[in-house]
Amino acid sequence: MAMVIVFGSLNIDLVLKVKHQPVVGETILTPSYEWFSGGKGCNQAIACSRSGVKTAMVGQVGDDGFGTRLMNALKRDEVLASGVARHEKEPTGTAFITVDDAGDNQIIVASGANRLATADQVPNEILHKDNVCLMQMEVNYSENWDVIHRAKGVGAKTILNLAPAGTVPRAVLDDLDYLIVNQIEGRQMAEKMGLKIEDSAIAMARKLAESADLICVMTLGPLGCVAMKPDGKGWQVKAHDLGDDLADTTGAGDTFCGVFAGCVFQKMSLQETLRRASIAGTLACRGLGAQSKMPRMEEIEEFLEMVPAAQAV
Repeated sequence: MAMVIVFGSLNIDLVLKVKHQPVVGETILTPSYEWFSGGKGCNQAIACSRSGVKTAMVGQVGDDGFGTRLMNALKRDEVLASGVARHEKEPTGTAFITVDDAGDNQIIVASGANRLATADQVPNEILHKDNVCLMQMEVNYSENWDVIHRAKGVGAKTILNLAPAGTVPRAVLDDLDYLIVNQIEGRQMAEKMGLKIEDSAIAMARKLAESADLICVMTLGPLGCVAMKPDGKGWQVKAHDLGDDLADTTGAGDTFCGVFAGCVFQKMSLQETLRRASIAGTLACRGLGAQSKMPRMEEIEEFLEMVPAAQAV
């Protein structure tokens, strides 16, 4: 069955609204909190499924109430969840998120059962050339690398969202089709690869693409995103400004990645993929929590005209 396979983390997000982010030693009182389904893997799987693409989630949750809530969230959004295992001893991963009045966030993640997700949960039988495999960096790296190598071996498209930032072996880069980073993650990776750091996001993405022989996609927050190919050609897409509708940027990057993977699966051009992923990521910022405002395919189509066509850079 052709689909996007997301191998990664599943968390419950506990979100607290604060006037400002606390500094070391400071205690801040806030009236209440909300909890949402989250984790980069879960977020990206749901974003991909909502964009109209058949999606499977693979990972681990605890045998607890948080795990049940996550399984239900996946099923509500028609994500295939048979690849999500429940661990009897480790609790479900949990993220503690503070969101300030400017919409910016700080996040602490307790990995829990995510640390026990294994590559053999993605059996060879479900990997084939028509699939897209999407991964992040919230599970053990070695398990990611195993999935990437096997997926590439059968001709599947491989996408790694380097979040949080970490070291990627050269052999893994050789088997990646797409690397998605933000500016901070891109700079950290360039430094680890021994590349000369550039001030320009476009120049940095170009160097990463050329050095790693892949398509490097760099998200730029309110400035949009750029994508560079190994041959030096690339495109930039401007972001739509939400203005007063901006509520929480927590799910923007994950929504971008999930929709990006869905577009790759549908074999859209890189320019169109960037546009759709960009507007989807923007629309996800309208509500509190990573998944609450992730758009569906119809909404992406409705707002797509608000994003200008990709420009060559």
